[in-house]
Amino acid sequence: MNALLIILIGVATVLFCIIALRLHAFLSLLLAALVTGLLTSQKQIYDFALHSGMAEAAAQSLSTQNVGARLANGFGSTAGKIGILIALASIIGTALMKSGGAERIVRSLLRLVGKERTDLALIASSFTLGIPVFFDTVFYLLLPIVKSASVRNPKKFSLYVMCAIAGGTMTHSLVPPTPGPLFVAKELGVDMGLMMLGGIVVGAMTVTAGYIYARWANKKWALDIRDTPDISIAELQEKLETKEEDLPGFWLSLMPILLPIILITGNTFLEMVINPKDPSASAFQQRLLEVFKILGDTNIALLVSTSIAMYLLWHKTRNLKEFEKNVGESLTSAGMIILITAAGGAFGQMLQQTDVGDKVGALAKGYQTAILPLAFIITALVRTAQGSATVAMVTAIGVLSGIGGAKAFGFHPVYLALVIGCGSKIVPWMNDSAFWVITKMLGLETKETLRLFSLMLIVMGLTGLFVVMILAYLFPLV
Repeated sequence: MNALLIILIGVATVLFCIIALRLHAFLSLLLAALVTGLLTSQKQIYDFALHSGMAEAAAQSLSTQNVGARLANGFGSTAGKIGILIALASIIGTALMKSGGAERIVRSLLRLVGKERTDLALIASSFTLGIPVFFDTVFYLLLPIVKSASVRNPKKFSLYVMCAIAGGTMTHSLVPPTPGPLFVAKELGVDMGLMMLGGIVVGAMTVTAGYIYARWANKKWALDIRDTPDISIAELQEKLETKEEDLPGFWLSLMPILLPIILITGNTFLEMVINPKDPSASAFQQRLLEVFKILGDTNIALLVSTSIAMYLLWHKTRNLKEFEKNVGESLTSAGMIILITAAGGAFGQMLQQTDVGDKVGALAKGYQTAILPLAFIITALVRTAQGSATVAMVTAIGVLSGIGGAKAFGFHPVYLALVIGCGSKIVPWMNDSAFWVITKMLGLETKETLRLFSLMLIVMGLTGLFVVMILAYLFPLV
């Protein structure tokens, strides 16, 4: 069966199960993944594996696996990537909110920027953090601040949510060292400094468009902050009445958020400037690199951060039963999020195994004119079909990297890299793991996430296309 038809059936299945049958998202995604997997032929799976860079023996092995095994592998690989992060982030968020740490950060933030500029502070923080840190981690770290700030100004809950999302999601696909833009820049031979500069410039413009959309959407579809399993609105409101002297210190409260950034960024920076195989590297540099390689791993960095957050919580409660109850509730909430997110990842992998990326790429061959919009469309189609921005970027560059150089384009290849990054923002929906993380950690309905998350990313992605085309015309750099 044609890959695009299989994808349409998979999409229809998940929408029918969630909207018409009112099935739980976990079951809906698993059923859609199962249907997609059953309809995908061995040849399609084999071709997908080869196009993904697998050896012939591994590709043959994958193609002969039954659908249950492939479904379990997709579920397990996604859970392996995000399971520990979600569990630890949930503990950090609960601990910061219930210890008063998030309240301390918000009060300090409001004193610094003013209550009316909290949205700008959130979008600037998200944009900056998204350069060295994965979007999911950025969202987890900002979530306690979003909730605490929203209790003060409930009418801006959706605005604060969108600001926390907007910056990090754009830099994730535009600015190295995150994997997508890093890989694309290397494949096109783009200088890393130029890629970072271009990503920041285009990212700033797209985020501005996202902020304008966020303010409009907040007026049109203003959402109320709602209870989530980790903390209720009543508990958040209690924190507003807490006396200043009863709150933990500012720097100690900030450490669970700041420390992972330092560790992860430090690891990235050291790997860029120190070559462990370079004989001129000193023993101290080698040792420093080894330490940061361990502590700078996202899971380990979040684990260290969780330890500090749990200390804050214990210092506040001083009661073993209450401490255990708070940690247990946060992990219960995280467990459901992990299940739904992993099911979404399994669905995405089943879609990828239809070999849709190569099929979309084949449609583009021979159309070298209007290369920037073409690259954007290819990336957007692959992203919409299978859910991963990074996979969409890798697929698109696989199709386009051999199409020609700067002389053929008429502009510097950095613009092609940037437009691919912008195309990877379209369209995030129910086959995207981040979609479910946002939905469940904020207690949203799927239609609300589509408005706050999906539509905003479409606006930012399209803005990026037009910005890159204008820059390529005005400043071709060739």
